[in-house]
Amino acid sequence: MVAAASMHPVAKGSPRSPTREGTQGQNRPMDHLLDQISETVSSARTLEELTRPLLEMLESVTGLESTYLTTIDLQQSIQSILYARNVGGMQIPEGLSVPWGDTLCRRALDEGRPFADDVAARWGDSQAARALGIQTYLSTPVHLADGSLYGTLCAASAARHELPQRAQRMLSLFAALIAQQVEREQLVHKLIEANSLLRAFATTDPLTQLANRRALQQELGRRLALAAQRGTPVMVAFVDLDGFKAINDRHGHDAGDQFLVALAGRLRVVLHADEMAARMGGDEFVILAWGPADPAAQPGAEQALRDRVFEATVGDYRLEGDLRLPYAGASVGVLGAAPGMLDAVQVLRAADAAMYAVKRRRQASSAPRAPEPLNRL
Repeated sequence: MVAAASMHPVAKGSPRSPTREGTQGQNRPMDHLLDQISETVSSARTLEELTRPLLEMLESVTGLESTYLTTIDLQQSIQSILYARNVGGMQIPEGLSVPWGDTLCRRALDEGRPFADDVAARWGDSQAARALGIQTYLSTPVHLADGSLYGTLCAASAARHELPQRAQRMLSLFAALIAQQVEREQLVHKLIEANSLLRAFATTDPLTQLANRRALQQELGRRLALAAQRGTPVMVAFVDLDGFKAINDRHGHDAGDQFLVALAGRLRVVLHADEMAARMGGDEFVILAWGPADPAAQPGAEQALRDRVFEATVGDYRLEGDLRLPYAGASVGVLGAAPGMLDAVQVLRAADAAMYAVKRRRQASSAPRAPEPLNRL
């Protein structure tokens, strides 16, 4: 971007041409500016880190005391000052929002006039311009790659100024750099969102929206490692829905799915802040909780967790189609895993065994029956 040397011939042996010296002298400020731009672009990690130095350079290039970047919300018809630099008496504050239709930027875009040194006479109907005292104005739109209008990059002054040479080109260059940074940040944001969705998809049961088996095993492993540091046990409640197969057989799989979703909702309600509920698969659920530091309190804590989870499963379930199912409760086994004794797979296997012991006792006391519909509401 350095201007070409003078094309006038120079005789052999003659001293260096004054015209060439003059051109080189004029290029020195531009070389310095290009160095500043290069350093800013290479070091900026955020839009703000890029924009603020560019606004300072824009003030230097244009001689206008206020330089600023705006964003435009076309749906709300609002223009807002995102970043601003003010070195004179005129102050354009960051965060200022004005109706898009009243702005100089809108008029400049509509008329194809990026520069005006007679704002009061040309666009005197702009209340925002009158309130800020703008007399000289320069702007360019910041367009993203898809053609959408992100905002504008502007310079303004309360005094009358001529448009300096190269100012418009520098303004356009700065706007392009800002657009690229905006797109980079938008892409990073989209990638983060996509990664979060993938992580949620990989660790969430799609039907109940509880954690799935994979997430459960990861969290249980984490808690077991932390339990070894704390010296406190991890309690695992293993839940099996007695009679669930009969619900599916009698009322259909849609009703069975609704029953699972409703039960998951009940489990969420009774969870404490530091607990986790997960669906192992089918009709099996698991709740993780912390045990007490005092070993003597462990049996009582296990019984309290068992009662809390069991009682959450008992009751009438109102399903679609005005179906109301009374449910006598699930089989719930609770295991207190002592720190450093078992891994996640072993703990789940032991909790499953504790649940089946409860199931056998329930079966021995009364033959299990599938829930009958009470009535149609």
